[in-house]
Amino acid sequence: MRRIAIVFLAALPLFSQKPADETGVRELVARYVDARQQRDAKAIEALFTPEADQLVSSGEWRKGRPAVVTGTLASSESTGGRRTITVESVRFLAPETAIADGRYEISGLAGGQARRMWTTIVCVRTPGGWRIAAIRNMLPAAPAPAARK
Repeated sequence: MRRIAIVFLAALPLFSQKPADETGVRELVARYVDARQQRDAKAIEALFTPEADQLVSSGEWRKGRPAVVTGTLASSESTGGRRTITVESVRFLAPETAIADGRYEISGLAGGQARRMWTTIVCVRTPGGWRIAAIRNMLPAAPAPAARK
């Protein structure tokens, strides 16, 4: 019985997140989209941890906050369009760490096309509030063929 209680107590922080924690993570993602849409380098920089990284769907891996900011602005400038992220889930790995998963779309591209992706954003709570530690953007892929038997 003692082992069960210890396991339960160790897992308690995962189940006791406050709604404000989830709201804070969702607001962080919204501020990121807004800062990116405004192409505001200082606002983008303020949202990331110093060691943040971003792996984008082209395969470029931006390591460190300066590279993330520079790459983000260059990407927005080169592709144009309007970016949206619709957060579908927020999962807490620990009281200070969350993963936000969402649908990421760039609309209004050349020819009226839209680019639809998936994004995973790792968020950490800092003394200054929630910040982005990592972003992984993925393009949907066709299902793998069934294995031959």
